[in-house]
Amino acid sequence: MIHDNDPRPWQVERSEYIHNLPWFTVRKDAIHMENGGSIPDYFVLEYPDWINVVAVTTDGQLVLIRQYRHAIAGVHYELCAGVIDPNEKPLLAAQRELLEETGFGGGQWELLMTLSANPGTHANLTYSYLATGVELKQRQHLESTEEITVHIVSPERALEIINTGDMMQSLHLAPLLKYFLNRDSKDLKD
Repeated sequence: MIHDNDPRPWQVERSEYIHNLPWFTVRKDAIHMENGGSIPDYFVLEYPDWINVVAVTTDGQLVLIRQYRHAIAGVHYELCAGVIDPNEKPLLAAQRELLEETGFGGGQWELLMTLSANPGTHANLTYSYLATGVELKQRQHLESTEEITVHIVSPERALEIINTGDMMQSLHLAPLLKYFLNRDSKDLKD
């Protein structure tokens, strides 16, 4: 939603790449603001767009994963997630990643929400999907850089995982919490 008194987009006077690798691309922009202000060195991290999936089985259980994350040196619960390949549709990336990482597929799919890890510094978006009625279709097909265990948990256990802090990834927590809010709202109306 746009409001009449919204700040105007900044004007980029100059832009250059400081570092340009597939998993770490940094752009430096020189910014001019409508109010006369300027920011000569504004740094933007460019990543490919991402997906994640709140996957619910035919019997109402949630499909979660656990994997080691080197930056925080820990293993926690997560949603199935991944990078959208060039020219790939977000929904197809989500379906591909769920099948590869967990072996689950099928069901009904809908876009749950679109998020930014940090709109002040990150140029990419995360498309969060809700997949209901998923079933085990195959074994995992992990990349050599992935070590992922699959965990089928009840909604009550998922809430416990959230409340105890055993899910750290904010881009995974937000869609999972939205799923619970929507689910609980539907239960109250019925």
